[in-house]
Amino acid sequence: MILASNVVASNSWLWYATRATGVIALILLTGSVVLGIIVQVRAASRRWPRLVTFGVHRNLSLLVLAFLALHILTAVLDSYAPVGWLSVIVPFASSYRPLWLGFGTVAFDLLIAVTITSLLRTRISARLWRLVHWAAYACWPSAVIHSLGTGSDAREPFVLGVTIACVAAVILAGGWRLVSGWPEHAVARVVAGVTAAVVVIVGLVWTLTGPLRPGWASRSGTPAVLLARVQAPASGSGTSAQASKLPTLPFSTNVSGTTSTASSNSGTSTVTLNGQGTDPVVFQVVIGGPAASGGGVQMSSSQVSFGPTSSPQQYTGQVSSLNGSSIQATVTNSAGSRITLSLDLSLSGTAMSGSLSASAS
Repeated sequence: MILASNVVASNSWLWYATRATGVIALILLTGSVVLGIIVQVRAASRRWPRLVTFGVHRNLSLLVLAFLALHILTAVLDSYAPVGWLSVIVPFASSYRPLWLGFGTVAFDLLIAVTITSLLRTRISARLWRLVHWAAYACWPSAVIHSLGTGSDAREPFVLGVTIACVAAVILAGGWRLVSGWPEHAVARVVAGVTAAVVVIVGLVWTLTGPLRPGWASRSGTPAVLLARVQAPASGSGTSAQASKLPTLPFSTNVSGTTSTASSNSGTSTVTLNGQGTDPVVFQVVIGGPAASGGGVQMSSSQVSFGPTSSPQQYTGQVSSLNGSSIQATVTNSAGSRITLSLDLSLSGTAMSGSLSASAS
């Protein structure tokens, strides 16, 4: 679930709707998982029979899907962050925080599978239904990782409190499930308990050293263009004036940023490079074409944007030369002024660094 932030913010009501529906969907999903565990331990009382628990669990799961649909719809319709329809179904295909958004896609796909098999329970084998429903245990942690990694609201007290409460509720319910019926299947229960403890510890360490640390918006894969839109207005008047125009041509600057790759079933790939210079400039290079056998892409199309941090698309154009990680491009502004860009990059995973030279054509 995308929980947007004050690091990459939008004034659009869609952005705030995405934040709200994401938080609500996580709360409802947590409730559904807890009730599912209660159904498994066969907990019941005269005032709350097991049939009621089962019915509430089923209806709550459907409600999760409703809020999740709203969450996805508002995220895609909000043009501020590049969340496309493909990334709704295909994990890790987005150019916006691809890894962490991908966990949300995984959670959504698993939830869809669980819901469909529940609706068809009388028409499929009990073994298949049970096997798919075990996926619910992977759906919930994927959603939590997504909410922490994609949404930079994670450090906000309210959102952090909700996340802690959701995790605590599932841990308590899971502990109850493990001790209920002990010592039946003791070995399996111990293995499950140790595995869960390791996952919780690893998740806690990652949260403290990742999403809760300053600068996560940049490290998580947010395009430099989006970061620049927020950072430029926050500067003082002198800095803002400087960021509104390019340095005097020709100039060179060191750059850093992120890379992401999206592949399609047709065998084509799209590589997106988002970078920002030590001077107040940002750029984005999108290269598409057939996937290369050794990795990367054979360019058949390209799109380049370049400009000062306050106007990241002041110049647009195409790649004119591509040789490994050395790129040349020609970009033009609305007045017809043309600039030649030379990029000499070093790529390591999703990180990018190197230098950019710009000169008048």
